[in-house]
Amino acid sequence: MTDPVIPADVPAEPYRVLARKYRPSNFAELIGQEAMVRTLTNAIAAGRLAHAFMLTGVRGVGKTTTARIIAKGLNCIGPDGKGGPTVEPCGVCVNCVAIAESRHIDVQEMDAASRTGVNDIREIIEGVRFAAVQARFKVYIIDEVHMLSTSAFNALLKTLEEPPAHVKFIFATTEIRKVPVTVLSRCQRFDLRRIEQDRLVAHLDGIARKEGVSVAPAALALIARAAEGSVRDALSLLDQAIAHAAGQVDEMAVRDMLGLADRARVFDLFEMVMRGDAKAALAELGDQYDTGADPAVVLQDLLELAHWLTRLKIVPEAASEATASEHDRTRGLDLARSLSMPVLARAWQMLLKGLGEVRQAPSPLSAAEMILIRLAYAADLPTPGDLVKQYQEERAGGAPAPRAPMGGGNGGGGATALAVSTVAVSASPERAPVASAEGNVVYLNKAENPDARPQPENFEALVALFGQHREIMLHALLMNDVHPVSFAPGRIVLRLSQNAQKHRLREISDKLKDWTGRPWIIETSFDEGGETLGDRARAEKNAIAERLKASAPVRALEAAFPGIRLVDIRARKAAGPAEDVPEVEEVHDEDAPILDIFDLENEDD
Repeated sequence: MTDPVIPADVPAEPYRVLARKYRPSNFAELIGQEAMVRTLTNAIAAGRLAHAFMLTGVRGVGKTTTARIIAKGLNCIGPDGKGGPTVEPCGVCVNCVAIAESRHIDVQEMDAASRTGVNDIREIIEGVRFAAVQARFKVYIIDEVHMLSTSAFNALLKTLEEPPAHVKFIFATTEIRKVPVTVLSRCQRFDLRRIEQDRLVAHLDGIARKEGVSVAPAALALIARAAEGSVRDALSLLDQAIAHAAGQVDEMAVRDMLGLADRARVFDLFEMVMRGDAKAALAELGDQYDTGADPAVVLQDLLELAHWLTRLKIVPEAASEATASEHDRTRGLDLARSLSMPVLARAWQMLLKGLGEVRQAPSPLSAAEMILIRLAYAADLPTPGDLVKQYQEERAGGAPAPRAPMGGGNGGGGATALAVSTVAVSASPERAPVASAEGNVVYLNKAENPDARPQPENFEALVALFGQHREIMLHALLMNDVHPVSFAPGRIVLRLSQNAQKHRLREISDKLKDWTGRPWIIETSFDEGGETLGDRARAEKNAIAERLKASAPVRALEAAFPGIRLVDIRARKAAGPAEDVPEVEEVHDEDAPILDIFDLENEDD
């Protein structure tokens, strides 16, 4: 029988993906984990090798690869067969070659995701008793160790705490919080860090050169950003990009592969929203959606841009990062200068919340459009801080000159966040904006001027206002469950008692706004504050009662009517005919208020 003929165009060896082809074989090739390598180097040099290692980190940072390198370093015998444990395994001795090919009899790997039971651990416990056949140490590598069952962890504890001298355990996990503390305390832990984007870009560039492929720096930056610090994910994306572009890998090819919008279009969309031009923003989103962009990815791009602009606002030197393109540097710096920090923070919060809504919405495109409309109209609103400042200026009588709105977009038709981050004051002297408790804009006509309504000057007057309007429940709350910390017109800081109904504070704020014509901000604090008005009133009444009991008329009454007691004290009515007012002046001293004594009960009745 003749051998089959292999066609000339069939490669002699099957293709190996880049993630496997360029897997590190020693610590020198492992990038971004210098702290771990330094610790292992010192431990091996001092002969202080731990019996168990715990490697944790996100996917693709090299946990399993590191475990194999440690196994090779522990069992390497060098090219001459006389070497000892080292952090620089030779890679040519019999042990290094066998471990690299995953066929060493003394280095066993177990996937805890598929073998989670106690019976699998019992096999390891039984094998631990026997010495290594060929290597210096018997090494057990358990990947995704957090997947083991509780009974499997318990069965492993005793062996893990006191293993034989010839046994080493190496665990790898992406969910370190799911590993029992009893197991963690018996291991030497190494946290493998995410790889920084600039180092990942340099690593990908080196691999692309080895493969003879031309990849644009902007494309490498996109791949590194999408990999989120994972080397394996980055290599897989690079492999996919090379196949997708079929030659020259440029930025547009990677964006098309990842479903990302053009970076310039992301900036355009963000500027449209910040100008308040909702119509143009919706048209741009529709165009990107028609070309295949995912609405959630578009919002993610806007969210990343808001973060990038905020960083540039605080640290302009961030523009010199290797992962930032020239377009991002120049346009980002200009845009960051034109936007204020409160506007950027508001955009970040709205986009972050909107991204979750888009992912959960039955129609992602509709949800994304609503987010952009919300952002466009919010761009016309000044920040709460600007509103408060301008309102204080109005109250002081120094109304600032109106500022001309810029942009004139279709969002709200007023001042925009882009190019001007200050508040746009209404040109009409009849109306002036003030800040409400929710940070919205409220306009007051002259007829609605809060100065024309009764304004409580202190906390006691404010509480009395609720009594005058017969708000019994709210009055009782303010009297008995509120400890005032500070008071200013339009702003109260207080501490609530333990059983107070906190949700009623909003109702109190609304009532005060209706009665006084101005918004009221009520804040809670952990400061001690003063005593409640109820406690103060009771203390004052008790003091008056003690003074009354010591007066001569009350002592005369007690002598005439043995067993009587003072039940309550009331303020004497000022109105009415003089003959209706009881003559009790002689009961009090000159400084005490004029009071009626009532409900004198005889305990003998």
